[in-house]
Amino acid sequence: MGTMAPQTDRPGTLALTAQWAAERHGDSPALRFRAGGGWRDVTYTELRDTVRRAGCGLVALGVEPGDRLAILSETRPEWTYAHLAALAAGAVVVPVYPTAGDEEVTWVLKDSGASIILCEDDRQAAKVERLRDRLPELRRVVLLAALDGLADGAAAEKASEAAPLDDELLAELLARAEARKPEDVASIVYTSGTTGMPKGCRLTHGNFGAVQDATVPHVDGGLPGDTTYLYLPLAHMLAQLIQFTTLLVGGTLCFFGGRIENIVAELTEVRPTHLPSVPRLFEKVHAQVLALAESQEGGRERFEAAVALGVRAAELRERDEELPPELREAYDVADAALFGLVRAAFGGRLRWATTGGAPIAPQTMAFLRACGLGVLEGYGMTESGGVIAVNHASDFRHGTVGRPIDGCEVRIADDGEVLARGANVFPGYHHNPDATSATLDSDGWLHTGDLGALDADGYLTITGRKKDIVITSAGKNLTPTRIEFAIQQSRYVSRAVMIGDRRPYPVAVITLDPDEIIGWASRTKQVLGARPTRHPAVHALVQEVVDAANEQVARPARIRAFVILDEDLSVEAGELTPTLKLRRSVVEERYRDRIDALYAAAGPSVR
Repeated sequence: MGTMAPQTDRPGTLALTAQWAAERHGDSPALRFRAGGGWRDVTYTELRDTVRRAGCGLVALGVEPGDRLAILSETRPEWTYAHLAALAAGAVVVPVYPTAGDEEVTWVLKDSGASIILCEDDRQAAKVERLRDRLPELRRVVLLAALDGLADGAAAEKASEAAPLDDELLAELLARAEARKPEDVASIVYTSGTTGMPKGCRLTHGNFGAVQDATVPHVDGGLPGDTTYLYLPLAHMLAQLIQFTTLLVGGTLCFFGGRIENIVAELTEVRPTHLPSVPRLFEKVHAQVLALAESQEGGRERFEAAVALGVRAAELRERDEELPPELREAYDVADAALFGLVRAAFGGRLRWATTGGAPIAPQTMAFLRACGLGVLEGYGMTESGGVIAVNHASDFRHGTVGRPIDGCEVRIADDGEVLARGANVFPGYHHNPDATSATLDSDGWLHTGDLGALDADGYLTITGRKKDIVITSAGKNLTPTRIEFAIQQSRYVSRAVMIGDRRPYPVAVITLDPDEIIGWASRTKQVLGARPTRHPAVHALVQEVVDAANEQVARPARIRAFVILDEDLSVEAGELTPTLKLRRSVVEERYRDRIDALYAAAGPSVR
């Protein structure tokens, strides 16, 4: 399914983004970031000037069109300056996750053939310098600060105070930007693969343009004062798409201050109108509000009644109907005591939020919907230019990832795999023709590796990963996603991993949310000791969660036994990818002894 997307008002390629946006949005604030104890704005004109200076700096460093230029940095305004400058200079941008270890950094830089890398600080530069003898094509390691004073959030000031640009360098930069074509590669983005080293996805200016054509017309933004709060890693496609879309529509891209624990506090300061996020942020807010309710006598029941009322009100609003008078007073009370406070925690102006990368808990979606916060799920992958389907404010269906974007066809293969085809789909992997032919068939269909279904109205639902299918020794084919997601609905659980391939039945590796366990122990007056995960009461709590989840799946997929880990899974340990996807084989191998012990003990019976 899918239709052709008309081209929206945008530059012909990403190389012209800063110039194009300045011509249309001028003195409106383009970027906002924390500086000197407050927040500083950079206008679109200042953004263009800073990008030009940085671009001229890259040309002076010897960057040529087609050179691969890597960026190793946390999300910050300098990432955006460097990104736009590199594209204007004709370079191919290679994002590197700042959390990546030495082996992954080496692989990405070597496989891409990066000749220059821009590093956030001395620490990241030192990491790369340690690896220089393994990177024969890497000519320069450059601090972002050295690229015409881009560091410390002072780019706009320094740009305005600096001497005029070299006319020859500027002319060369502008000529390069104009010369870029839609079919030219704009970026090589390495997918954080769940098995093996990541593969480099070659994405063209035309791929990005196709996504913009399909999504920008649906953006509820671009009005004076509209602000997008960005904390997601710019090394990831979703954050890059948000960056470009915000600049196209003339909104303000507000960068978080750099500390994840301060996000909720910053939301109240920034008061965004748009919040792209992974589900975890929303689920944590939901869990915290529920914990507060449960600390009061009868609080859980009042909370659930309020959410049910709020959802009914939201359903009526979506149909342009009024809440019945007999419910208005109860709703007003709930709005004052709960819904309004939650909206205020997100800044009080949030009109819509987007989430992707993982399914969001239905209970959390209902809670946010009741509070009057529209959270819209979408679906895509790097190979599809970041987007395949998306819900948007004027066309959504809860529980799905929306309809395929205009210009992108989607169909479901006989084995349930989601296939996509369109101008957004990448031309192939860098230096990996075998992987390309395995992913793109001769008819141009992208084989996503995800399992899904399209309903009668064309809305897509993702049901699992094809390669994650577990085949028990009895020959039962099981999709882990459903039972894992059901267990993870519990606020006490952080991660659940089904294990069972070539085993007689499935078991699970489970990690807990330490804050929620501490709160539960306090409410129930449990003394958990130094290793809470080994306490019988904690095991009994998790058994209740697993039993409830088992009721939602067929008998062969039910978890017979589980082990609770002392620590959560992590990127640093290699158990999660930088985008927090599960590396199932790593988990299974690392905890093989404890998993084997579950089977040896036979485990508790399924209820």
